Amino acid sequence: MEPRLSLITLGFVDLGRATAFYEELGWPRRVQFAQGVAFFQLGGLGLSLYPRADLAKDAGVALENRPSQGFTLAYNTHSRDEVGKVLTQAEVLGERIIRHGQDAVWAGHHGHFCDLDGFLWEVAWNPDFIIGNDGCLILLA
Repeated sequence: MEPRLSLITLGFVDLGRATAFYEELGWPRRVQFAQGVAFFQLGGLGLSLYPRADLAKDAGVALENRPSQGFTLAYNTHSRDEVGKVLTQAEVLGERIIRHGQDAVWAGHHGHFCDLDGFLWEVAWNPDFIIGNDGCLILLA
């Protein structure tokens, strides 16, 4: 696994209000066609805003109010097959697999693990995202 962070997803109770807040900050919103999620380009990093209850459901965990339930740290891969390889590597290193690689409702492939402190990670391949040779995530307008 390359040492990088691709996308931070924060779970909100009111997605519309949260999206408006970040837009009002002047953060550049991208992937405008995506429904039920808002994406922002932060240099080489992406930020996504997602409904908190859907975030927990998507990862297959119970909805709670702990910080690890309010966001996921995402590692986006170069390919669909790489999702399983990274999840296996995490498991070998002692991380708890929450959801093994599976097709996602947004046409990609993803799985989840919790690190030893309980922070939730998503490992995902999204056919609409570009991962540069330097590992930077590029969100298209």
